[in-house]
Amino acid sequence: MTSSHSARKVALVTGASSGMGKDFCLRLLQHGYVVYGAARRTSAMSDIASAGGHVLGMDVSDDASMVAGVQQILREQGRIDVLVNNAGYGAYGSIEDVPIAEARRQVEVNLFGLARLTQLVLPGMRTQRSGRIVNISSVGGKVYSPLGGWYHATKHAVEGLSDCLRFETRDFGIQVVVIEPGGVESEWNGIAMDSARRFSGHTAYAPLVAGWQGAAPLKGASPSVISDLLVKAVSARKPKTRYAAGTAAKASLFMRAVLSDRLFDRMLALVFRAPRDAAIATP
Repeated sequence: MTSSHSARKVALVTGASSGMGKDFCLRLLQHGYVVYGAARRTSAMSDIASAGGHVLGMDVSDDASMVAGVQQILREQGRIDVLVNNAGYGAYGSIEDVPIAEARRQVEVNLFGLARLTQLVLPGMRTQRSGRIVNISSVGGKVYSPLGGWYHATKHAVEGLSDCLRFETRDFGIQVVVIEPGGVESEWNGIAMDSARRFSGHTAYAPLVAGWQGAAPLKGASPSVISDLLVKAVSARKPKTRYAAGTAAKASLFMRAVLSDRLFDRMLALVFRAPRDAAIATP
């Protein structure tokens, strides 16, 4: 490492243009990290730059942009100590209705983008024999809900990949942590609902969409609640393998653990029951 490189720990956070990702960047800056916030919408990250962070234009579905971003950080800082894989989204709709091209894109962003960026930072972490990789999964990586099949598939995959990665890298001083948010204030809910309406709002699955819309809305937790977990994950000498917080997070995980599949299905049927006047489309 040259003298021009910072002695502070260096963190790379994806999905940093809004919600949890933005809050992660600002919180890590407060804790003295050199922070690189990465996202496609660089114009939405001016507050990160104003707080002393670095802004990277990165699309986790574009290999060249990920390679360039990691190379830039290594050139400027000499190391990456923390990778926070936060980029992701939910394209909701029934499994039958969501086009396979859209399903592939969701898998590309939520899973393969995370995996590829991890591949790119691992050689440096192995060389320095230290590093933290924090994968932002979801309570949806353990539970399921109607219309979220493709999203839940990606998050269940992130859970399994993280477990394997944790075991593979433990002898190199690298620690892998999963964070499972429940409901959080963000753009996510609006994007998921718009997607469900677009793909399934006028199909045979319209009653499920109506039931989802009619379910009692729960106010999402502040992103700062999840940032609290991130700080624990990157600062603890021996972090937990998993942390969960956010609206209904622990209750959902508990119910999934104690209920059989059939009973969990029945609970979902009650929560997502369509209004009586909901139109039922014919295929």
